[in-house]
Amino acid sequence: MQFDLSIFNPKARPLIGLDICSSAIKMVELSDAGKGVICIDRYVIEPLPRDAVLDGNITNLEQVTETVNRAWKRLGSSTRNVAMALPTAAVITKKIVVAAGLREQELEVQVESEANQYIPFALEEVNLDFQVIGPAPSGADEVELLIAASRKEKVEDRVACAEAAGLKPVVMDVEAYAAQAALELVEKQLPDGGRDRILAMVDIGANVMNVTVLKNDQSIYTREQAFGGSQLTQEIMRTYGMSVEEAEMAKRNNTLPENYEAELLRPFMENLALEVSRALQFFFTSTQFNKVDNIILAGGCAIISGIGETVAARTKVDTVLANPFVNMVPSSRIRPKHLLTDAPSLLVACGLALRRFDQ
Repeated sequence: MQFDLSIFNPKARPLIGLDICSSAIKMVELSDAGKGVICIDRYVIEPLPRDAVLDGNITNLEQVTETVNRAWKRLGSSTRNVAMALPTAAVITKKIVVAAGLREQELEVQVESEANQYIPFALEEVNLDFQVIGPAPSGADEVELLIAASRKEKVEDRVACAEAAGLKPVVMDVEAYAAQAALELVEKQLPDGGRDRILAMVDIGANVMNVTVLKNDQSIYTREQAFGGSQLTQEIMRTYGMSVEEAEMAKRNNTLPENYEAELLRPFMENLALEVSRALQFFFTSTQFNKVDNIILAGGCAIISGIGETVAARTKVDTVLANPFVNMVPSSRIRPKHLLTDAPSLLVACGLALRRFDQ
């Protein structure tokens, strides 16, 4: 059993954040502009063929590899090192407390014995890694560790796609952690830098809506609901007799008939706002909390014009679109207007690209 996949500690620079989600390949490359300022050098979103990735699993290696390769060529970067992420559901994470001052090898032994107790697979089938979080709340003679474990095949599929496209995976993160890293940049734009506020991050992808409620960067609640942008795509296909590719393209380029907005888009937006409202009710009934200070919308659906206002009107909660790039300097290649539109769907890719600056 070896600690071979560094989930937490990249050794190489520079780095591209590579997000493989169910609808597209997303890449972001950041660099240091000096004086603590980050530059967004380039980014790309390359649509994936339908069902090439299902529920976070790569089902068609060849199609995903081709799309990754196409995306990297469009990105126009000479960097081949990539940081990737596993779907949150594919990773088991657990915090443990161990004695302070243990050497790396002693920590590995502790981690293995702990992992044996809660991982439902044989350890040789698993990639295992850990990170020291800091002193344990219980006292100065103990430290808290975060253990992360994932089935090897989940890791190998992603690595295989990147390598077949000529790229070199140097970090494997977890989507939820990558999104949270980018979210910290969004929080800074809120009153008091988001401090002591209860924030609901709602990430709406093609098929799934993930809700994470945070307070001071600590997750206090998570929920997944089956709802996403593919429902709107299906409606477009049915109403206008289009293929999935045509529907996605028309949706993205605003080339749909005049009645689209009133008959399909508005009802979908109202539906989405209702789902967010429902998710918050679940949060209130299953925790001691009874309010949320801000909703932060992310994911592909967050780029629909007017969605923030629709969600705010339904939930009566101040709603913002996730844009981790607000305080970054865009390179001359970046079109600010396009970046503004795409930003909410680039949270994971941005969080992965930020790994370049890890100490």
